[in-house]
Amino acid sequence: MVRYANVYDIPRIKELGSLLNENFSVVYNIQEMLEDNLAKVLVYDNEDQVVGFIAATDLKDTCDILCVVVDPDFRRKMVASNLLDYLISELDEDLRLITLEVASKNQAALNLYEKFGFEIVNVRKKYYPNGDDAYLMARDSK
Repeated sequence: MVRYANVYDIPRIKELGSLLNENFSVVYNIQEMLEDNLAKVLVYDNEDQVVGFIAATDLKDTCDILCVVVDPDFRRKMVASNLLDYLISELDEDLRLITLEVASKNQAALNLYEKFGFEIVNVRKKYYPNGDDAYLMARDSK
């Protein structure tokens, strides 16, 4: 089940976030995001355990997806798809563009985003600390 995150979810979001970035808690202040009118943090709850989350900044006409993280035990079980679908359905009807960055080598994520109509619009060379490139992807919602 997808729902909006609450303060009780913060420890688990941080735990999952550390799978994405060991400095996740420094980079993303989930407490502030939950209180911010521009941020959306959704979780996928499976039997009272958060197994995935998505965080985005919603500026009404544009949305930037900041991260999507799923517990390794729940990958390939439609968790990320459900989170993304729910987020898109919750966005303002005036939304024009959704953007995100993804590692160029993350084929599973690329497949997911392409399934939702995202296209690569730019390459950020050596974007990540390990030297990997990032793709800037976008989806026109009109």
